[in-house]
Amino acid sequence: MTTDFTVQIKQKALELGFHKVGIAAVKNPLDPAVSALQSWLAQGYHADMQWMTNPKREDIQQIMPAVQSVICVALNYYAPIPRPAGKEYGKISRYGWGRDYHRVLHKKLKALSLWLQAQGEGIQARYYADTGPVQEKAWAQQAGMGWIAKNGNLITREYGSWVFLGEVLTNLKLTVDRPHTAHCGTCTRCMDACPTGAIPQPAVVDANRCIAYHTIENRAERLPSAIASHMQEWVAGCDICQDVCPWNERFAKPTDVAEFHPYPANVAPLLTELATISDEECDRRFPASALRRIKPYMLRRNAQANLDAERE
Repeated sequence: MTTDFTVQIKQKALELGFHKVGIAAVKNPLDPAVSALQSWLAQGYHADMQWMTNPKREDIQQIMPAVQSVICVALNYYAPIPRPAGKEYGKISRYGWGRDYHRVLHKKLKALSLWLQAQGEGIQARYYADTGPVQEKAWAQQAGMGWIAKNGNLITREYGSWVFLGEVLTNLKLTVDRPHTAHCGTCTRCMDACPTGAIPQPAVVDANRCIAYHTIENRAERLPSAIASHMQEWVAGCDICQDVCPWNERFAKPTDVAEFHPYPANVAPLLTELATISDEECDRRFPASALRRIKPYMLRRNAQANLDAERE
């Protein structure tokens, strides 16, 4: 396809409300990312997230055999609202403050995919947003969107790491962007700030020690004591390694996506309330929220772990 058509695709993505768009060629190898994934899995850093072992993550052509290009997009979700300082409040990661990001991204990605398929016969398009075996951050870096930071997140120059990522796989051969270079330098603030030591080396996160993993994915009735005693009031996700990042301190911008503005109860919930919240109240309090992945009993468990830690 011509460079002009690639420009049209990018313009369409921006018209649909995406804040960034870049394109990577599948012919460009993701060998370093594949090797990093294999090493991460071999060390058991994925904990019990068995879906991370899907071999399709290592070969995107297993998802779409005819894929030639990956169109990568990003949405800024940063809401510049401070959390109260008191230890009586539970902390919820910013990604879960507003409407479920999957719904927001999928609506825009579907529109982009349908538009793309309408441009000519035989055009294939398949989209993902944290919903399939795609190495999103690796492809985003390959597409020039940003770089994978020492905390494992993708950092963009314009918005820091407060972005949701999505992809459209297509059989079109498009004009690609230059892969982004890393700009963390010698900074280790994210690694140093993690209270559970979940970042043992740059760009490597050990889920077994990650507060975000344990509050969202760990289905056990009780949290490991090494985690429960260092949660610092987090009950849903954890933003510590993002909050301390200089790129976020300098370049975070308020999102213009209304759906990502916080639901009133999400910024400063009381730990005592969350520790006894009913299943029905959870459904009412977190409508159309990404937090619904956290089952009510897990939210109660997470809040209680923080309360217990305060008493010790």
